[in-house]
Amino acid sequence: MPNKFKNFFKDIKLEMVKVSWPSRNELIDSTIVVLVSLAILSAFIGVCDLLLSKIVNIIMTRL
Repeated sequence: MPNKFKNFFKDIKLEMVKVSWPSRNELIDSTIVVLVSLAILSAFIGVCDLLLSKIVNIIMTRL
């Protein structure tokens, strides 16, 4: 049983060496893209929510 654990962690170490990690600049650029996309999507959802709530409010007051 201890041999299985040893082999498991050895395999993990070998796989981690194969990973292609991004450079610092690539990481920063990707982070900026994600944050800007998040802000745009949040604003879009907020505007849609506001418009739909106004429409529902108009419909409910006329009934």
